[in-house]
Amino acid sequence: VSTFSMALVVMCGQPCSGKSEAAACLAAALRSSVPDVTVRVIDESSLHLGRDESYKDMVVEKNLRGVLRSEVDRSVSRDGIIIVDSLNNIKGYRYELWCLARASGIRYCVFFCDTEVDHCRDWNVKRQEKGEPSYDSNIFEDLARRFERPDSRSRWDSPLFELFPSREEIVESSPVIAEAVSYLTKKVDSKTRDVKVLQPTIATQSVRTTEGNSLYEMDKATQEVVSAIVEAQSGGLGLAMNKISLGPDLPTINLRRPVGLPELRSLRRTFIKLAGQYSLSGRPPPTDADSAKRMFVDYLNREIGG
Repeated sequence: VSTFSMALVVMCGQPCSGKSEAAACLAAALRSSVPDVTVRVIDESSLHLGRDESYKDMVVEKNLRGVLRSEVDRSVSRDGIIIVDSLNNIKGYRYELWCLARASGIRYCVFFCDTEVDHCRDWNVKRQEKGEPSYDSNIFEDLARRFERPDSRSRWDSPLFELFPSREEIVESSPVIAEAVSYLTKKVDSKTRDVKVLQPTIATQSVRTTEGNSLYEMDKATQEVVSAIVEAQSGGLGLAMNKISLGPDLPTINLRRPVGLPELRSLRRTFIKLAGQYSLSGRPPPTDADSAKRMFVDYLNREIGG
């Protein structure tokens, strides 16, 4: 029986390489080809995020990737095609998006606008002069320097469709756009060999069922540790409490100095983020409170312990 699988398309390229125009043309071509299927473009502007504000430093850039990834995670399904129109310039991030597609059991591809940096730079300057959306020159140079080209030999960069905007016009009828549309809309059956529908593994399926519990327990447990530290330091009348016990079966918190609530909150946020990143390649976050507390205390003792 032939079936039509939904898909995730990851746009990729240097800043000002023509990605948004290509994404718009691809979306229009897909809507013409399969009018009964929802085609949605997720980009910074759709989430009310500005270019310079989103890439001014590594912290906000990581936050941007997290927001985009969460929106993709909520949106991928078997009844729509999602196009992620962003730089997607880090191969590790493309791998994360590939994992989301695999967990949903849908098609996946990367659409690469391969534009020379000099052309991108010129286009950025022209946009600045016209008052159009553009990048600050320093931000542009930093992003261009850190760009990691997709490689079709990698699972998360395959299949790879390449467009050369500096040498060819970006239109709906572009051969590579037609090729991508064909790949994304072709019905598949047991004999189909040229279209790959990603299959969820036991690991990716179990992550989805346990993720909510894990995050809830992690959030609750780490907040209890922070509260215990604040309470212990308050009881010490402003003096440093060198050793703080959370219970007979949990490690002791060893502080070498007083730690304020803002710093504790920052450490807690970083820990939760690191735990989430670790779960992508290793075991999932703990689902019980004591394990989460144990991990967080170990982290705190490494960061601020005596």
